[in-house]
Amino acid sequence: MRMEDTICALSTAPGMGAIAVIRLSGKETYPVINRIFRGYSKRHQLEGSKEYQSVLGSIYDEDQLVDEVMLTLFKGPQSYTGEDVIEIACHGSTYIQERILRLLNKEGIRLADPGEYTLRAFINGKMDLSQAEAVADLISSENQASHQIALQHLRGGISKEIRELRAELIDFVSLIELELDFSEEDVEFADRSKFLELLHRIQAVLNSLISSYDTGNAIKSGVPVAIVGAPNAGKSTLLNTLLKDDKAIVTEIAGTTRDAIEDEIQINGISYRFIDTAGIRETDDMVESIGIRRTYEKVEQSDLVLFLFAADRLQEPSGWQALKEEYQSIKEKAQDRKFLFLINKQEMLPTLRTEEEQYLNSLKPLFLSAKAKEGIQELQDKIGSFYRWGDLAASQNIITNVRHLDALKKSLDQVQVVMDNLEAGISGDLLSIDIRTALSELGSIIGEVDVDKDILGNIFGKFCIGK
Repeated sequence: MRMEDTICALSTAPGMGAIAVIRLSGKETYPVINRIFRGYSKRHQLEGSKEYQSVLGSIYDEDQLVDEVMLTLFKGPQSYTGEDVIEIACHGSTYIQERILRLLNKEGIRLADPGEYTLRAFINGKMDLSQAEAVADLISSENQASHQIALQHLRGGISKEIRELRAELIDFVSLIELELDFSEEDVEFADRSKFLELLHRIQAVLNSLISSYDTGNAIKSGVPVAIVGAPNAGKSTLLNTLLKDDKAIVTEIAGTTRDAIEDEIQINGISYRFIDTAGIRETDDMVESIGIRRTYEKVEQSDLVLFLFAADRLQEPSGWQALKEEYQSIKEKAQDRKFLFLINKQEMLPTLRTEEEQYLNSLKPLFLSAKAKEGIQELQDKIGSFYRWGDLAASQNIITNVRHLDALKKSLDQVQVVMDNLEAGISGDLLSIDIRTALSELGSIIGEVDVDKDILGNIFGKFCIGK
């Protein structure tokens, strides 16, 4: 991991800008900067400077002025990485950025690997593994909800919950192992009934975290929403209206949309990926048939299904039968996914008989006109009501990381093994081994075990350079 090296990297986005920031971290940070930096006055010297101080001066390559800069000083361990850190704020010319980085390389400071600053923060105990991963989530957050969840993880929300569970398990395994030292005296220090209560509580917490993944992942990646229905139901028009852009081709010709078209909008701080699909109908057109098959695939991949039915079809002799068949077919495909039934072209709705009105009301439709942009706000409000991330975040931790999901599932399986063996009256030494395995799985989430080098490389390799 070359932890003894001093590293440097551009921490602002690559390219030209008003200001660029170059970050250094490691034991040679101050000696190297002392050699190439000249402060404007005694007050702006590195010698005797305090932590969290900014100094003004110039960077020189031997006697040649490179740039006028401001240095922000962080002395270890009171820094992001836990090491001596200096951030150089220089002018944003790409030439200046490259010139300073080359100068630092010449002075023996190597370029940082992706994620190496955060890796050093983890290694030096400035944050645990789940918090380190939250840094990457925070950088990549694209909406208010994913930003809030990443902040919650960065502040140790999940870490605190996992650490408390592990502490209680450690207490019990300590008592059980203490019993082994007094095995000849047949004493019992660990209350088995209380231990079983703890295991049930751990199960509840793990199940809650696992069940939050689907919602968390949808919030992080964007909730996939499939718009389905027959040709000319107005699916493409609805997509264009929601996006406020002519993304999909709209014509009177049935079957215009041959493949899935998608784009993203935000509703109440959450990103939604709306997918306009090929109209569902019987067809001999090979290309259109492929599009219809993909429609069903998109329904299976979505988290929310919008079934669109054109009101003018209810004027046709077979219109009501078509509605019943299409509704039932799509509802079955949607299975347990969130589902909304939309009546489009509401201005063309015919006069309904009592039994027709009762049937339609039983399906709880939303009436709208995608072309006239009527009922769109009500639709967005209804979609937003399905994903009240603020309520979720206030009541529980939400996981968005597939590595955490895998570790939680393994932990849950191992807790079940401990419960089964406890109820079977297994001996204390074997029970201790089972508990330690559960502790290891829980600890892998926050990095409180021996974490394999390949796992660390995989996690931090996804970071951008400079973080």
